[in-house]
Amino acid sequence: MRRLLQLPLLVLLLGLAGLAMFLPAGHAFVMRDHALARAFVYMALLVLVAAGMLGLARANAVPRNVARNHLVSLALAYAILPPVLALPLIQRSAGGAEFGAATFEMLSAFTTTGAPVLEGPLKPSVQLWRALVGWLGGLFALVMVFSVLMPLNLGGVEVETGRIPGRASPATQQITRVADPSERMARFAAQIFPVYTGLTLSLWIVMFAAGEDGFVALCHAMAVLSTSGISPVEGGTAMADGGWLAELAMAAFLIFALSRRPLLRLMGQRSAGSLRRDPELGLAAVLVALATLGLFLVALAGAIGQAASLGLQDGLAALWALFFTCLSFLTTTGFVGSGWQEMVNWSGMASPDVVLWGLAIVGGGVAGTAGGVKLLRVHALLRYGEQELDRVIHPNAVGRSRGGAGISRAAGLQGAAMAWVFFMIFGLSIAVFAAVLTILGLGFDEALVLVLSALTTTGPLAAQSGGIAAGFAGQEGPVQAVLGLAMVVGRLETLAVLAILLPENLRG
Repeated sequence: MRRLLQLPLLVLLLGLAGLAMFLPAGHAFVMRDHALARAFVYMALLVLVAAGMLGLARANAVPRNVARNHLVSLALAYAILPPVLALPLIQRSAGGAEFGAATFEMLSAFTTTGAPVLEGPLKPSVQLWRALVGWLGGLFALVMVFSVLMPLNLGGVEVETGRIPGRASPATQQITRVADPSERMARFAAQIFPVYTGLTLSLWIVMFAAGEDGFVALCHAMAVLSTSGISPVEGGTAMADGGWLAELAMAAFLIFALSRRPLLRLMGQRSAGSLRRDPELGLAAVLVALATLGLFLVALAGAIGQAASLGLQDGLAALWALFFTCLSFLTTTGFVGSGWQEMVNWSGMASPDVVLWGLAIVGGGVAGTAGGVKLLRVHALLRYGEQELDRVIHPNAVGRSRGGAGISRAAGLQGAAMAWVFFMIFGLSIAVFAAVLTILGLGFDEALVLVLSALTTTGPLAAQSGGIAAGFAGQEGPVQAVLGLAMVVGRLETLAVLAILLPENLRG
């Protein structure tokens, strides 16, 4: 095992990708689709053989800069793994998709974006493969954050530490120089995988008990824990059979996308901090409550204007649909409540595009599977603005830190500055990608929606922009290449990309 862990990270990821193909192969065999089962098995064996040959060729390779090798390996994983994961989808038994479309589909799933590209009805085993790749992408994102980005003050941790992003902290400089990337990620994967799998199975059981179909419940459980939003049902959770009970279970498990502290507690780290004083959970509660109540008042005003007959049950169903949808988009999952369409019908309210866009841009918690700017950065900016207002009112008062416990005032100020830098870079990324898509021939509205959906890793966002005809399916190759790059940037975050391009920041 020690010799296996010494292999390069990409070789291990290729091997794990090959092993993962046996799961949909087994499902296809049980469904008596032997041709599809053979396709998955053959591709799995091909990938395993290629991984073994690469492992033999790179067994004695030693990176010069371990910290830079961490980040480069992560970036290359999003470039190399999607074409490999797409190999079963191009087989005739799986539908014979084009290689470019299949690769984009797998990239969308692996980055937990969940933007559907393959058109037409897909076989259940193919749907399971999409959901499984999204689930593995969420697991990879968690391991990536804890083992690579956090030691280098990336991924939002720079807001708490106040240190320069991309530079290791003094406590981890020695570890960063001697630890092998594969060994570090294997150690964190051994801690995260049991908890991540147990939460997925628990949600699956609860949703199945709520009346959801077993296969659909499994796919939705994997989509919730990974925030990929991948559903085997056309229309997502809004068309599923679980109803509000299944949505209640999903909403309860979405808390792991809002803050890393619940996951750390399940991993046995009691020093994670109190959940009551968690700034991310507090800000998430405020944002979801304001969005839900605001949209409900707009819907209620629309119903009164149309003289629609509205009962108490209709109002409660609409209120829950708004709460679940806002919470789902804040975590960049993108599921819609089952009562959403009924609320739109009796209220006459248009799709609240701007509200959903704003929630997706804010995103979930730091060191989680959600995308977006992240709640901790927004919280740091709000606290910094509050301190500046206090200085305007009381210029001679002694400033005090209003951040989390254990964070000094200097670190809080530096963290707010880092949050502002990231927010500006995120805004510039939206402008650059949207401009490139308009040059390629897309309309401005469509380009903006697709870029927001890709950068925030919220694939269903494009489908919920009712007034704008935007979709990932049917796009040309250059457009898909730009959107795929935007997905990778949104998953890795721009500060990590800059740390790769500027390796001088990675010195100890």
